[in-house]
Amino acid sequence: MEILERYTKETAREYALRVIRHNIISLELVPGSLVSENELAKELGTSRTPVREALIELSKINLVEIYPQKGSYISLINHDLVEEARFVRLLLEAAIAEEACDRAEEKDIKALEENIRLQEVYQGNDWENKLLELDNEFHEILFKICKKQFTYNLLTGMMTHFDRVRRLSLTVVKDSKILKDHKSLVEAIKLRDKQTAREVITKHLSRYELDEETLRKNYGEYYKS
Repeated sequence: MEILERYTKETAREYALRVIRHNIISLELVPGSLVSENELAKELGTSRTPVREALIELSKINLVEIYPQKGSYISLINHDLVEEARFVRLLLEAAIAEEACDRAEEKDIKALEENIRLQEVYQGNDWENKLLELDNEFHEILFKICKKQFTYNLLTGMMTHFDRVRRLSLTVVKDSKILKDHKSLVEAIKLRDKQTAREVITKHLSRYELDEETLRKNYGEYYKS
């Protein structure tokens, strides 16, 4: 499991929740695997209580399944939950992409382009976790441009279902067109072309559907029947 640095003033519960969620997305905590409160607490350097609370919180959004007397398991990937998360994100981001065409200033374009340059650095070098991090940062910048940071934060928990599939796709499907989509979206925003921006984001957030057969073929045990 990857142990992240703890933020200043971050409670033990908040820290445990953030680290466990991060490892679920990165697939360090494998779908279907049993997790031990004692082992997690030892790795995180906390007591069992914040770990237990974090697992309960994650169970509320169907990322962890808790069975009394048996233990806690990382939930298998559920296609219906992935699709629901993608549906919600697409509705919001299509509107965000259009609004960004009106709101984006030069500094915002530079922030997006700098993010893309970093993606180019890590592309093709087996840095899947870093690429997913940069991908999420790119989309967060779009929400910030539109003054919708709170909305982006609210999406975080639900998006974990979608993020796991996106992370898996980066491992299996090496000819990812994510970077190309990001470049096309920035160009549309520069041109204030709302229709193209909406079309690009729609295609971008639907790519996992094209990859799903390959993902299931290679990692069928990660998916719920």
